[in-house]
Order: sequence, then C-alpha cells, then structure tokens
Amino acid sequence: MVGSGKSIESARKWVSSCLDGVEGDAEHLRFPGFTDELGFYSKPNLDGGWTEVLTQQELDEIKKTKVHSEKFRLALDTVCEKVRILSRKDHAPDVILLALPDELLSQCQVTDYVDPQLGTVHRDLRRALKAELMRFQKPTQILLQRTSEASPTSRSVDHKSVCAWNIFTGMYFKAGGVPWAPVSLKPGTCYVGISFYRPLGTAKASSVRASVAQAFDEHGEGLILRGPEFQWDENEFGKSPHLSAAHAEQLLAGVLEQYRSTQGQMPSRVVVHKSSRFWPEERQGLQQAISSRGVPKYDFVAVNSTSELRLIRAGQYPVLRGTHFALNDIHFLYTTGFLTAQNGYPAGHVPSPLQVADHIGDSPISDVLKEILILTRMNWNSSNPFISTPITLRFSDLVGDILREIPTDREPLPQFKFYV
Repeated sequence: MVGSGKSIESARKWVSSCLDGVEGDAEHLRFPGFTDELGFYSKPNLDGGWTEVLTQQELDEIKKTKVHSEKFRLALDTVCEKVRILSRKDHAPDVILLALPDELLSQCQVTDYVDPQLGTVHRDLRRALKAELMRFQKPTQILLQRTSEASPTSRSVDHKSVCAWNIFTGMYFKAGGVPWAPVSLKPGTCYVGISFYRPLGTAKASSVRASVAQAFDEHGEGLILRGPEFQWDENEFGKSPHLSAAHAEQLLAGVLEQYRSTQGQMPSRVVVHKSSRFWPEERQGLQQAISSRGVPKYDFVAVNSTSELRLIRAGQYPVLRGTHFALNDIHFLYTTGFLTAQNGYPAGHVPSPLQVADHIGDSPISDVLKEILILTRMNWNSSNPFISTPITLRFSDLVGDILREIPTDREPLPQFKFYV
C-alpha cells in the first residue's frame, strides 16, 4: 500500500472487513468474500513490509507549493517514488493499492496550466499516475479514503458490497487471475477496437493519434497499442477522425505482430470494431495488413450507441437484453434490457440499443451480433454482469486519456491491467 498513515490504516481495515463477505440488500448483490475458502478462493497478503507512507512532511510540502502545476508534479513524483521503492523489493507485491489520502486529492486531483510549447494543458492525477507508474511494471488499484471511511448510510459512495465487488475483482485480475472468461468466442480470432485521442495541450489541436484500445483474443486477454500520429482538420472533414490507407495498414500490422508474439502464430480471423463508419481508404489499409500476413478471414464492424431509435414495450419492463431488429442494412442490438436471470431490469432509464452498421466481412451478421453481446461481459474492472458496449470499445476514452500522458519517446506497456 501507498498512502498517508491514516489512509493506509483505513484501507487496511476496509480490505480486512470485506474478506469474509459483505452483505447486500434488495438492490445489491452480496459480495462472497476473498479468502482461501470463500468467494475468489484467494486472499491478499497485507504484509507491513509492503507499505510506503506519504509522510506528513511530504504532504505539507505539496500543500505549500504555490504554483498549481508544480504542486501537481510534486504530488505525482512523490507517489511514483513510493511505488518505485515497492517495485524494487526482492519479493515485490503483485498489486500495489494506492490508498490516496483526501488531503492529497483535495490539493491536486486535476490541474490546468499554460505550457510554452503545448499550450493550455489539462491533467488528471489518476490518469497521470497510471501513465507514470507503468515504468515500474506493477499494476495499481486505487482505493479512495472517502470510500474506505464511508459510513453505511453514505450516499456519496456506492454500497459497500458494490465497492468490494469492483475493487477485489480488479485486484484479482491485476494479480494475474481471470475472474471469468468467455466460452463461445471463436478460437483463433483477434478482436480489435480502434479509437482516437489528441495529444496533451491545445498547441497541437489538429494532431490526432490512433490507439487500439483493446486487441482481445478468444480468451479475453487484452493488449494496448499506440498508433501513428496524424493531422485531422475537423472543419474540412468533420469531428470523427479517419485513417489513411497507410496509417490503417500500419496500425493493424502492429496489432497482428503483437498477436503473433504472444500467441506464437497469426490469427485465423480478425474482427475490427470502430465507433464510426469505415472510409474506403481505411478498409483498403486494413485489408492490406490482413492479406499480406496470410489471415484468411475478417469482419469490419461500425458500432456506436444511439438514442434516436428505441423499442418501447407496453409492459412494466423494457425489451430483453439481446433483442435485435434491423432497418434495411442497419442493425440494432440491445446490450442492456430485461434480464431473465434477475427477473428485472437493473437500471433506472429506458435502455438504448447499439447501432451496428457498415459490416464488411465474412461472417453472418447473427454471429457478429452474438460476439458483440459476449464482449459486453468482459469488463474486468467492474463486477457488472454486462456493459452497454463491447469491451473492444468500452475503454477507448480511458485508454486514450492515459496514452496522452505517456511521452512519445516512451513505449506504453501493452497489458490491459496497467490501464484500469
């Protein structure tokens, strides 16, 4: 653990209080525990030798720093140094819990400043920590002090069983466990999600980088890849960036080489998800990367949320999760909705479907839709039974925010666990 003396003690008590389980209620599922005999059939080793304290002197030094950008940098460097020490131990921990104290976050959770070269810059401490701490190759889990010290009746924090599910699921995954895995994705398929982000600062407002937010195999193992930087004029071409043929080929070629290095062979099929339609040049570049590496099959699918069209039932509950309908060549898939297993709908709003368009490839659309539905269950950063969008696209914004913090001369780590 890394934190102040008080926040570490609160975090240790909170973790210990969850190990034998946390009771739920009518709206929240009971957390089954985290011991050798219960729940995840694992237990954390809360060894005091794996603790680094943010001293009161260090916190006071951060607090009295006047320039906000320098305060932010000092806080970032101080936490990073504590993690560096833990990661260099002979018997280093598998996961480092950042029990960040409220007095630190209240000082520098975010910062905005003007840089002579970058222009106006906005930074977030959580994103910056995830990016910087990759250097030590130790995954981290954040447990806020306001969570560990929340009263049972607090409305500013989720129910304790929900927090326990989320935090222990995340730690279990980051320590090398697999909380759950898909059972019906096609073997030998590489699932790719392409998203875009802008570099830090307003000085390069027209610059865009492509990032493969997720490249998953059929077991749910994810990889992150930073794509090439390119210029995009919103006034001329619109807000949604698109890749040139060369950039699309370069990006997917990098994904396929990563897949080969981890799996020992090329995939037999590639599925590419993107939130905007594929322009002809993008298709050309992606197809070139696939054919030049001997991959026999592919599917390119544009997937995005829409609220323009919904099905409304006369009954008490909305349509079933998994409902599909089509209008001409546009398909709509409900990834949220009524759950038979729960005999209810665990949300307070009318669900919206995903719009699935621009499908180009070899598989029947029914197979493509079933895969999307399966991939909505692959969020290992939460205990939710499903999310509204497939995991290939779910963390695109999150991953882009963290990649933005990584200097161009430093290669980001590919493992998904360092980004969540």
